[in-house]
Amino acid sequence: MVARSKRYIESKKRFDGNKEYSIKEAVDILKGFPPAKFDQSVELSFKLGIDPKRSDQMLRDAFSLPKGVGKSRRVVVFTTGERAEKALKAGAEEAGSDELIKKVEGGWMDFDVAIATPDMMRQIGKLGRVLGPQGKMPSPKSGTVTEDVEKAVGEFKAGKIEYRSDAGGNVHALVGRLSFSAEDLQENIHAFVSHIVASRPPSAKGTFIERICLSATMSPGIKLTI
Repeated sequence: MVARSKRYIESKKRFDGNKEYSIKEAVDILKGFPPAKFDQSVELSFKLGIDPKRSDQMLRDAFSLPKGVGKSRRVVVFTTGERAEKALKAGAEEAGSDELIKKVEGGWMDFDVAIATPDMMRQIGKLGRVLGPQGKMPSPKSGTVTEDVEKAVGEFKAGKIEYRSDAGGNVHALVGRLSFSAEDLQENIHAFVSHIVASRPPSAKGTFIERICLSATMSPGIKLTI
């Protein structure tokens, strides 16, 4: 059994763990928890009624939150020549081809998002075993395989998020920081929930969203009304 901190235990006392709350109520509860010594991330977790073994029911995409995520994301770009220069000017931490591939193969993972131009996909295919488990492998579905590297770098630096459903049919996504105003958090959460609802695979049957929870890095999860 995982040992819980005094802060976590105190937070659990401040709401009913069996009750579902509106987004506004949940955000107010979250912001009322005993504070941590750092600005916590705020995350939404969905349990979806999909068959994770079916590729046509897996979700993978990217979404621009209206209020961003509260911090600049570290972006690298696999590309060559002039496009590498454009990516760096747009704010990418690193951009290149062979040397960058070797650096990542060697264990360097100090970035949040990896973008690639289509012509690089064959070369970086071998990085799948390294980037795949961390959800960082470039994919056309998430907008991280593109010719327009300047636009992609700008969007992800500004707070565009990637997400994907896991083997259990769950989706986890960063939706802001606890220091955000309640109104900004609510707007991000409303926008992302609406996006997930609109992303329902045509082949998914029955109840699509089975459960949604809102939490911060060091807090318990609060169930949201679906």
